[in-house]
Amino acid sequence: MKGKATKKELQPILTIALFPELLAGALGLLTSLTDVEWAKQIPRKTWTVKDAALHLLGGDVGILSIGRDRHLVSRTDTTDHAELVAFLKAKNDNWIQVTRRISPRLLCELLRFAGHEVNDYFRSLDAYALGDRVSWAGPEPAPNWLDIAREYTERWHHHQHIREAVGRPGFMEPRFLKPALDTFVRALPYTYRDVSAPEGTAIELTISGDSGEMWCLLREQGRWHHYLGPAKNPDAAVAIPQEIAWKLWTRWFPKDETLVNAEVRGDDRLATPIFEMTSVIA
Repeated sequence: MKGKATKKELQPILTIALFPELLAGALGLLTSLTDVEWAKQIPRKTWTVKDAALHLLGGDVGILSIGRDRHLVSRTDTTDHAELVAFLKAKNDNWIQVTRRISPRLLCELLRFAGHEVNDYFRSLDAYALGDRVSWAGPEPAPNWLDIAREYTERWHHHQHIREAVGRPGFMEPRFLKPALDTFVRALPYTYRDVSAPEGTAIELTISGDSGEMWCLLREQGRWHHYLGPAKNPDAAVAIPQEIAWKLWTRWFPKDETLVNAEVRGDDRLATPIFEMTSVIA
């Protein structure tokens, strides 16, 4: 049957064990940087290396203040994406502006302290209980494991920005990249929420590489459902190399540049949203 998928349910993405190693790797890199490297511009971004590190510290401060301590001074509950992006951009820009006076040494010390506190807080949560919503995955409360996985991708992809700027690659092994990619693609059903299609329509996504996987979106009962595995005779199929896919969905690479490196088959209308998906708040 056209569009029939192998219905293998998606599993939770458990990233807690990766946080200490990611923090140690980031601190190992940051504490080794020269003043010149701290001031380097991140390719394709307006931030410097120090700005990106300050942003990571701001994220930890927010998690501890809002999540752990329930101090809700600067939170917004808007479900409008544009309003949320504008709110967070203003807050992030203000944070970086007022914290640039922090020295690199003190910044690393604060990242170490806050990072360990965040790791302890995440371990204290019931991974399967409902927590905050993950805006790019939908307006409803998400299980804590997805919110934590989102925080993992936030740290991981900004670490990659820093590593790219200073020419010191790392943490691209499957054990780090695979859960990041798996988290990013959880945005697919919400991305397709306004795309209409007949019952049984299937869209296949393949991420090539040793950290990649194959997923399917299947139209069932008027909604898009997300499964692991291929579709038989999909109506649209997209294949993207792993080193390109995460940069697309974090808005580091533009859609047009990604299309050059991707393979698209079938209905372009059904394939296009994959290249417009955002798995970060941007």
